[in-house]
Amino acid sequence: MAKIAFIARLPVRAVLLCLAVWPLALCQSAQAGLATLPFLKGERLSYQISWSLIPAARLDLEVAPEEDIGQGAAYHFILKARTLPVVDLIYKYQERIDSYVTANVQHTLLYKKWQESSHPRDIVVQFDLDKGVARYSNYGKAREPIPIQPGTLDPLAALYYIRATLSSSQVDLERWVTDGKKLSMGKARFIEKETLTIFGKTYQTIKIEPDLHEVGGVFEKSPGAKMFIWLTDDDQKTLVKFKSKVIVGSFVAELIIDESVIPD
Repeated sequence: MAKIAFIARLPVRAVLLCLAVWPLALCQSAQAGLATLPFLKGERLSYQISWSLIPAARLDLEVAPEEDIGQGAAYHFILKARTLPVVDLIYKYQERIDSYVTANVQHTLLYKKWQESSHPRDIVVQFDLDKGVARYSNYGKAREPIPIQPGTLDPLAALYYIRATLSSSQVDLERWVTDGKKLSMGKARFIEKETLTIFGKTYQTIKIEPDLHEVGGVFEKSPGAKMFIWLTDDDQKTLVKFKSKVIVGSFVAELIIDESVIPD
């Protein structure tokens, strides 16, 4: 039963681990600032996550209205993930992440993560820009603050930052990122441009390979594990697909246009 539960939760957790290596932005872009953002408030994107071709979970991304959390206007990004009802019979997993960043998407201000599973979480990470530290707590129990670098992002904010900075000609990508427990320099490289058809819709995309050396969990236990990510090759740089193969199988997350593709 333990093995079945592990396989049931793998697709959601693997995709969320992938977000932990999304600090992908050119260093010179961090200095230049962002004049025009490729996403608008109210944007909602949904993904079907499959494990070895079997639909297993759903992931939703949202750009919420700006909020004032005591440090000026902040962009608010939301991630929600859950296993599908048929998988819930074996292992139920739900997660929500809230990321609040400076209005120009240059630095995280606040990061929250709630998780319902066999290992529940209620995490809050405060980013203190003046003192250069991140303060992590889980159910109110605090850890020692960790030092952070200027421009440090949380994993979810980094996804939106890359959309705002990536261009078709960029190759080497890197950015400081933390979930409040460890500060890492994430890296990725441009692979190629590729035409993809997902649920009947065709996209011109940029294919990227993140460096997984800083990622633990199932990636750490899978020698030769690889992750590939596809973004649209246009002004929006929309995330349309994740794909990886690990020791217990492969998973893919694909952008949903027609809600009817998600099984009941």
